[in-house]
Amino acid sequence: MLNKLKSLARQLKKELAVYRLVLKHPQTPWLAKCLLWLAVGYLLLPFDLIPDFIPILGQLDEVIIIPALLYCALLLIPKSVIQDCREQVQQADVSGNI
Repeated sequence: MLNKLKSLARQLKKELAVYRLVLKHPQTPWLAKCLLWLAVGYLLLPFDLIPDFIPILGQLDEVIIIPALLYCALLLIPKSVIQDCREQVQQADVSGNI
């Protein structure tokens, strides 16, 4: 169980590094960058569109809105950009820079 959590944490760290590079990549469309920033902004907002005290719906807004924004952003980003960023992260991981 602990090994699974460590593996998941490593994978999440790599994915965040990939998305950070995707945001900086010059071929990433501006709309995709906006959607990624909206997802981060919504996650960090001190208030919710749907208050958390409303049963079920209050907690589901983060579960639905943030992944939807990420999914839409990833659809707009060319596959070659994502692949290039993944390769950069992989090379950094091999050399021990992550």
